[in-house]
Amino acid sequence: MVLYLCASSINAKNSVLVIMSVLFYAWGEPIYVLLMLFSAFINYFCGLMIGANRRKSQKKVWMLVGVVVGLLLLGFFKYSGWLIESLNAVTGLSLAAPKVSLPIGISFYTFQTMTYTIDVYRGEVKVQRSYRDFLLYVSLFPQLIAGPIVRYSEIEPQLTQRKTTAKGAFYGLTRFATGLGKKVLIADYCGSVADKLLGGELASATTLGIWLGIILYTLQIYFDFAGYSDMAIGMGRIFGFKYSENFDLPYTSKSITEFWRRWHISLSSFFRDYVYIPLGGNRRHQMLNLFVVWSLTGLWHGASWNFVLWGLYFFVLLVIEKSNRERLERIPGVIRHIVTLFLIALGWTLFYCTDLGRLGHTLGCMFGLYGAGFSSYTTKVTLVNNIPLLILGIVASSSLPRTVGNIFKSLCMRKNSAMTAKYTYVVAVGVLDLLLLFLCVASLVGSSYNAFLYFRF
Repeated sequence: MVLYLCASSINAKNSVLVIMSVLFYAWGEPIYVLLMLFSAFINYFCGLMIGANRRKSQKKVWMLVGVVVGLLLLGFFKYSGWLIESLNAVTGLSLAAPKVSLPIGISFYTFQTMTYTIDVYRGEVKVQRSYRDFLLYVSLFPQLIAGPIVRYSEIEPQLTQRKTTAKGAFYGLTRFATGLGKKVLIADYCGSVADKLLGGELASATTLGIWLGIILYTLQIYFDFAGYSDMAIGMGRIFGFKYSENFDLPYTSKSITEFWRRWHISLSSFFRDYVYIPLGGNRRHQMLNLFVVWSLTGLWHGASWNFVLWGLYFFVLLVIEKSNRERLERIPGVIRHIVTLFLIALGWTLFYCTDLGRLGHTLGCMFGLYGAGFSSYTTKVTLVNNIPLLILGIVASSSLPRTVGNIFKSLCMRKNSAMTAKYTYVVAVGVLDLLLLFLCVASLVGSSYNAFLYFRF
């Protein structure tokens, strides 16, 4: 940060950020950093070629080269092993799967480079002549590892025109502290208990235990990913970058359609604008287009059949909603909200269980078909011990914190002069930021569970 602030020009600041971002990625992926640099260069070069050619057919060829190379790299590193294992299972062959690990963040930076190449072809953005600036867009460390998926069109003007201000840095720090709190103080604790309940011996599992585990996992996956998105948005703002929101209180939704407008917004909008609409959208073959989009959405999340089932599960729910929209809207909002949360929790069960045999047993246990009955003494103790965590997670995922924050801000502004109000508000929020950071550090020191779920994507 000191080097960045000391840099005298925007070009120098960009150079500092590129170097630090590449070093940041190389710290975790010393070999695969070359893959990220190569992927960025291919799409940068294809962008230049699109700009250099006047014929649309030639532009299309270079656009396809950039997209296909990116998808081939993603397919090889993320899906080749799964595809070969599936082929062996179906045909009885014994083909050897390539022994490669999944590069961190490959799904995110592959989609980002694709938005650039496609948008240049469409004429929606200008060709980026500087590889350094394009690499900065791809590799910027706040969002490189786990998103959100930032489109080039959103970040293009900020690559050459942005300012680091005290107001922006303060907002960024507050947003970062909030995200870290979501991750460390809620997601990690929820995940620790959920893994014990869902990942243990199924023979001794209880219906209450499985449901408690799924509810905690439902909270974990939201606060894990939303927390990281908050941290990315906050760190980006400190350096003058403004990223779009990625979550908007998804668990307040009253339908699955609304849920997907609020959950992982950058991914949903990507598939809408780069897959669904080009295929025909609502104009033609709508059901087929939805099927393709949700199959790809499931596959994007992981190379496993449970993710495909998860995507198709939401495809079916969305089709049902679209076909019965008027009838469903007559149902009271509270009931629609409860049913939506129930269906979402069932979906996260598909998401959690990568083994299909275990998935079937878990679903059966949820509805009393397997396991050691409805509950046990151990399950009841676990439930009682985690009631405060459940309350914290439920309240924090609602609109209540946002409402309280707005009320507090309005009270500060109402009772004091402009300068005093601003000072009071800043001091109060700053104290809360420091308290959050202190609690997070203390929790990290004393905890061994700190998994980032979306790193594998």
